Amino acid sequence: MTSHLIVSDLDGTLLGADHDLHPRTIETLKALAEAGHRIAFASGRHFRDMLAFRDRLGVPVHLISTNGAYVHDPEDRLVSSHHLHGELARDLIGLQRDPGVRLNLYRDDDWLIDAEAPQLLALHAHTGFGYRVASPEELDGERVGKVLYIGDPASLKELETTIRTRHGERLHITYSQMNSLEVMAQGVNKGRALAALLDKLGMSADRCLAFGDNLNDTEMLSVAGEAHVMANAHPELAGHVPHAEHIGHHDELSVARVLERRFALL
Repeated sequence: MTSHLIVSDLDGTLLGADHDLHPRTIETLKALAEAGHRIAFASGRHFRDMLAFRDRLGVPVHLISTNGAYVHDPEDRLVSSHHLHGELARDLIGLQRDPGVRLNLYRDDDWLIDAEAPQLLALHAHTGFGYRVASPEELDGERVGKVLYIGDPASLKELETTIRTRHGERLHITYSQMNSLEVMAQGVNKGRALAALLDKLGMSADRCLAFGDNLNDTEMLSVAGEAHVMANAHPELAGHVPHAEHIGHHDELSVARVLERRFALL
């Protein structure tokens, strides 16, 4: 049997509308792992926010977190990390922004936010991971994997324009949702992390199946030999990945259904 690497985004892709794994999805991925295939999750979420989903499978899973800023192996060993330069991170932290836009920093071990935003925690209800409101001295820009701005899309567009004008060539800028502007170091994205993982595993891209739904999945889907775009995807994603197959909605267990057909698990 030829083994494959199956890599999936979480929110809007592998997870349902309740931001949780369905039992059928768990059983499908377990069956594939037990058949010798490799599994990876690739998310904008923090590494610690992904552990609960990984642990529920009970099989080895590689974790690409913070949009590729960190990669961990199935034993939780850090394979790679890429931080924003402190000077750049401090500039991003200090940018003038609409009062309704929340500043978030994903660091090695924590998630900092500039003010309370309890509405964000529903996304993480099944993992137990949450933000910590930072004191001003903690916003020093050191060891930051990602700066995340959450707010009104129009306000974020203004911020994006400012950031691209000031530092565009030194950063990777993307969106994980319409209201979530994500900024990493230049060259940091899920696709580069996936390519490095494939190389580490000694696997070619044509043996990789990838699933995603938003703009921060663009590079990952472009790397994979078999790319899949969700029916609920960002309207611009399909145009960025023309070779991708269009599949069903994330709340219809579409990733599990595709995998069951592809590997004759039915």
